[in-house]
Amino acid sequence: QVQLVESGGGLVQTGGSLRLSCVASGRTFSNNAMVWFRQAPGKEREFVSGTMRSGGTTYYAESVKFRFTFSRDSAKNTVYLQMNSLKPEDTAVYYCAARSNTFVSDRYYYTSVREYDYWGQGTQVTVSS
Repeated sequence: QVQLVESGGGLVQTGGSLRLSCVASGRTFSNNAMVWFRQAPGKEREFVSGTMRSGGTTYYAESVKFRFTFSRDSAKNTVYLQMNSLKPEDTAVYYCAARSNTFVSDRYYYTSVREYDYWGQGTQVTVSS
């Protein structure tokens, strides 16, 4: 049984930092997309950052570029999201997600919720002003 378990969320002031972690178990994902999404109250879940395979290109939403850093440790089957210069608009539940289909080509990258098969339970990030 595949499980993704996030941790690291919390309450932080504007300008602060947090580091999220997501550990996968039940299978390895070194050749699969693993990413972060987030969902703010009353809004749709949106792509934040991730890679289509371990060591692949890192993709970022425009709203988090140069503030967030995605990383991946295939040996630990873990992905991270270092979040710096946090803003109140970053407040959301952050979800880790993974695709069951293996990487095919650098021509394709996936930022839609429906493209991901495995999800964590989410971790709350709250940024106070």
